[in-house]
Amino acid sequence: MGNVTQADPDAPLDALIRRWREDPGSTYRTWFLWEERLKNFRSIRRGIRAVVRDIESGTFGTQYRGSSLETVVHSVAEQRQIFKGADHAFLWKPKLRIPDIYESPENQRAFGRFLDACVCCTGADELVDAVRTLDRHRIKGLGPAAANLMYFLHPTHMPPFNTAIVNGYNALTGAKVKLGSWEEYLALREGLFRLTAGHRQLLSNDLGAVAGLMFDLGQGRFDPPPRAGDEAALNAWKEDLARVREETAASARARTAATENDRTHTEVQGWLRDLGGALGFGVWIAANDVSRPYAGGKLGDGCLETLPDSIAGRPGADAVRLIDVLWLDRVTSEVVAAFEVEHTTSIYSGIVRMLDLALGAPGQAVTSLYLVAPDGREGDVMAQLRRPAFSRVRDLGVRYLPYGELERHRESMARFGQGLKAVEAVARRLSDLDQNKSP
Repeated sequence: MGNVTQADPDAPLDALIRRWREDPGSTYRTWFLWEERLKNFRSIRRGIRAVVRDIESGTFGTQYRGSSLETVVHSVAEQRQIFKGADHAFLWKPKLRIPDIYESPENQRAFGRFLDACVCCTGADELVDAVRTLDRHRIKGLGPAAANLMYFLHPTHMPPFNTAIVNGYNALTGAKVKLGSWEEYLALREGLFRLTAGHRQLLSNDLGAVAGLMFDLGQGRFDPPPRAGDEAALNAWKEDLARVREETAASARARTAATENDRTHTEVQGWLRDLGGALGFGVWIAANDVSRPYAGGKLGDGCLETLPDSIAGRPGADAVRLIDVLWLDRVTSEVVAAFEVEHTTSIYSGIVRMLDLALGAPGQAVTSLYLVAPDGREGDVMAQLRRPAFSRVRDLGVRYLPYGELERHRESMARFGQGLKAVEAVARRLSDLDQNKSP
């Protein structure tokens, strides 16, 4: 008999990962490669710093609703399906009196120190130390759901954590990781590191990738490979994996809708780009959008390639670079107007980025700030601008600019408008929206 080549035991998992990467409905395609995903990292970091400041100054209060923490966690929860429900762990449950970071000042301060340490940490060991320090406080109801915040601070060191991720990991590895324990989370984290290292050609060192794979396994979108030794089961699994069983009419409609959403978002950015240029302003397009196809070229054609040093050196500059459209004075190089296009995504993140711009240079003139959204999202805009966590928004005069008004008037603005007067004429202040809703 000749030599028998032993099958690579990781080959089935390799096939699973490749199929997962190709599946249009997987978290890899719908979330991990989603261009809006990266925009929220800086905003969430900025929001966590605001939570730390509120706790340190004693102004955080005893309520989750309306707090700076709710703002941050809501931004996380809106990061598509993998983080859906991320806010549940932080909602105050009065009958259980959990999580006990609202009524216990000592626990609240411990949580604040934990967040502060996570923001300031630079290495994995420091993050693990911060976790163990928090765990020693045994704060009732505050478990490793807080790891979702850590992920957005350190995506290469700390993975997200939820029921589906745990279920997927256990199904794939045969482990028995449980929810609710930081020790269990750290064990899962080590396992995810090993999986990533073993399939580095397919999995990013951003742990969101491998966590997304576990999430889809835990949700039942894919089945894990059978245990070694069962050849019939393995062959059946490979045949099942090869079929595009998830490419249903529903997923096709979802892909079409997602494409249309991206097209419309880019189209509105293009309107603002062309209008700003016609009005004599220098135009900046969000750094991660400049290469998007638009009007036979790229969205960033004719726009500024770098931000002026006076802006790039300010606090929060990394978030400012991701604002959808900026108009700058060609003489002073100062930003005169900022626009966040919120087609279907969370209004939270856009507000936070514009606050980074407006509050990043104390003493400077306040920039005109606009939330550009579909006409039908007026209610969403009103609700978010009234939130206590965004109390500064009212002072800064953020305006709502409906798509319809921009589309109807942009050509006449470009031909006859001067400065910002024409835009201000069709945009609506929060006070105007309140009056329109008054009986």
